[in-house]
Amino acid sequence: MLPEALSRLPLAQVPLCAHTMVGAQALRELLTPSNAKASHAAGQLRGASNGQPTGHAELDPTIPVGLGGLVDELAEAGAGLVMCMGKGGVGKTTVAAALAVALADRGLDIHLTTTDPAAHLTETLAGEVPHLTVSRIDPHAATTAYRERVMATKGAALDEAGRARLAEDLESPCTEEVAVFQQFSRLVHESRRHLVIMDTAPTGHTLLLMDATGSYHRDVVRTMGEGVSYTTPLMRLQDPEQTRVVIVTLPDTTPVLEAEGLVADLRRASIEPWAWVINSSLAAAQPSSPLLAQRATAELPHIERVCRQAPGNRVAIIPLLAKDPVGVVALRELSHFAIPVAI
Repeated sequence: MLPEALSRLPLAQVPLCAHTMVGAQALRELLTPSNAKASHAAGQLRGASNGQPTGHAELDPTIPVGLGGLVDELAEAGAGLVMCMGKGGVGKTTVAAALAVALADRGLDIHLTTTDPAAHLTETLAGEVPHLTVSRIDPHAATTAYRERVMATKGAALDEAGRARLAEDLESPCTEEVAVFQQFSRLVHESRRHLVIMDTAPTGHTLLLMDATGSYHRDVVRTMGEGVSYTTPLMRLQDPEQTRVVIVTLPDTTPVLEAEGLVADLRRASIEPWAWVINSSLAAAQPSSPLLAQRATAELPHIERVCRQAPGNRVAIIPLLAKDPVGVVALRELSHFAIPVAI
């Protein structure tokens, strides 16, 4: 159905392959149509344990399918900050919303918030849940409120020239970082009373927020000196009883490598991950299509890699679903999967 002007142009068709395009050999096969078609039509799936053809990828049966186990532990804790972290597009918003809905269903007061500029929480929830409060840290709104507050307090005693200089200082890019950090700090403090589930921005934005948290901590340490008791937001993030970081990833090379990089950055700040969630897994969905079955088998090494480094083997896996889990009912199902979820 190409428009006529486009249909006259040279056209190359690249088939969907069963394996990930990583490595020189995979790229060679992609550029050789006969090899790609053979891979597509192979239809044989090798089991992970004995090399015999099987109907589906042999996912480790001890890996929990769904978020139910994590929900049980969080409900027992009753309070604290839960931060869903990972690269963009891995499903942090969905996981955060699903955890919040499941916990609110148990009668716990839950504050679900996001630091992501994209902020798709309301679209993902698509409904209201008792005991669940939803908010977002809007950088623009936070910056505006911060500037107005500073002008009304510090600027109140200044003359016109002084207020002009202060207003100019508040136009600095650093002002947004300070404003967002202040709202983030309030949420960290709030999590002492009840559970706060935070859908964080993609990795780069989150690390900037962590940098601001670390800078504030160093300033407090330098200012307060020895012998003075204090607690900074960074100290709360470093406390495993107060903050639980959930690393969300996909069972593929790049998302897992980027998640490992994020964990390394967090550990440099003495923040340990609490759990891993592997989202949109074909292996967990147990597909019957030969092509998808081959792709499911290719996920197994990545799933095993995550499981090896998950603290206390605290890992959950969410199958690839036929429809996006949008809405409260669909989000509830992420904690209560029937096995298998064949597609």
